[in-house]
Amino acid sequence: MAATLSVPIAEPKRKLLLDAAFHEFGERGLAGGRLDDIAKRANVAKGTIYLYFPNKEALFHEMVRTTIIAALEQAETIVGHLEEDSAETQLRTLTIGWWKFLRSEQFQVVQRLVLAELHNFPDLMQFYADEVIARGRRLISTIIARGTMRGEFREIDADTAARMLSALSMMHSFWCGRRQFFPALANTSDDEVRNEILDFYLRALRPDAPDHSPAASSRTLP
Repeated sequence: MAATLSVPIAEPKRKLLLDAAFHEFGERGLAGGRLDDIAKRANVAKGTIYLYFPNKEALFHEMVRTTIIAALEQAETIVGHLEEDSAETQLRTLTIGWWKFLRSEQFQVVQRLVLAELHNFPDLMQFYADEVIARGRRLISTIIARGTMRGEFREIDADTAARMLSALSMMHSFWCGRRQFFPALANTSDDEVRNEILDFYLRALRPDAPDHSPAASSRTLP
């Protein structure tokens, strides 16, 4: 599904409007936020915003395009330069950069909107699913498939494995943003959480080592 396009905006005004939108939607949500109030936050004359964004849906598209999709494009470029490196190095590099973005204030606002409200906006949900979720998983699955082909990773469905890393990262990002409700993370830094995810995930991908335990030996006896 193609994103709704907005009229090009002079860079300073565009940035003012998008910054104001993040604050407005962050405080009032997508349903409660109003374009008039976003214009007021940006010190733009009432009604001017409609010349650029005819509705909240168009503004949400632009918010996602200039933050998450832009970050995905950057991640794709970085991974593209690492094709000759090990798949583990590629995943580490991707996860370290992506985790930093997931913990940013702008992404946290979008994440709250997606989890709490986007189901009420089916077109926006489809746009987000196609342009963000699916695209991100394709990037991860490409790396995993490459690692499996090289023998670095065990045989595993790359799409399933990509979904697992996406779920681990997204939910831990959500929990880290609400540490007061999750005591297990209260004294753990963002970087430590990220490293825990990477250690757990990469261990799960590595080829299975032969099991020489007594229990394994007994299972092979007639």
